[in-house]
Amino acid sequence: MKAMASDWYKKIWTLDIQNHSWVEDTIRQVDFLVDKLKLTGNERILDLACGFGRHSLEFARRGYDVTGVDITPEYVDYATKQAQTENLNARFICSDIRQVSFDNEFDVVLNMADGAIGYLENEEENLKIFRVISKALKIGGTHFMDIMNGSYAETHFPCKLWDEGEKSLTLSNFEWDKQTKTLIYGQISYPYGQPLYKPEITEGNTIRLYSLDEIKSIFDDLGMSVYDSYADFSGTLSSDNGIQLMVFSKKQM
Repeated sequence: MKAMASDWYKKIWTLDIQNHSWVEDTIRQVDFLVDKLKLTGNERILDLACGFGRHSLEFARRGYDVTGVDITPEYVDYATKQAQTENLNARFICSDIRQVSFDNEFDVVLNMADGAIGYLENEEENLKIFRVISKALKIGGTHFMDIMNGSYAETHFPCKLWDEGEKSLTLSNFEWDKQTKTLIYGQISYPYGQPLYKPEITEGNTIRLYSLDEIKSIFDDLGMSVYDSYADFSGTLSSDNGIQLMVFSKKQM
């Protein structure tokens, strides 16, 4: 599988992503966050790399004040129209998340479904996202990220995995560069009721994956501390044998 150009994250996204099986889990994911973060409904939430707003809109439907940021105009337009149609307290900004300048403004910052973490051209660029997170949070505010587990990748990639949804079946292909800790990820979805054809995933996105220890070290340098981690939205505790890594951190200073 060939790696896409390093700026792949700027141009591959379309609303077709709504048909992927994992999108169906949005309500359960928000339920999980409301429970684990002990949210009251009064919090200001920043959703970085919010996509077409599936989490932002669901939080806004529950009464939260939400700001979503994404680089894809089609996504921001869709989310904005949905918020206006439903009269929700949500605004959406079309921007590279490295360029936003929030300062001590939010109770919660989210990076869901990767939230662009590890997507950028090199390590220095990727670290800028963590700085944006820390700067945007109020003292005592909480960050949550849902990323792929770098420790799992070290021992389980390369591989292929299927994900079964209610509307489609998704095949994901994972290749791994141990030296740079970079995943090359490709996927293809098969809507039910349509002819099945042989999958050919010829190119993939490059994503720098992080272990829990690396995340702790990065946040320590930014005055934040990791206080909890999970392997899925059912609340399974994180481990090196879990493909997902869900990390809760708090801004200390």
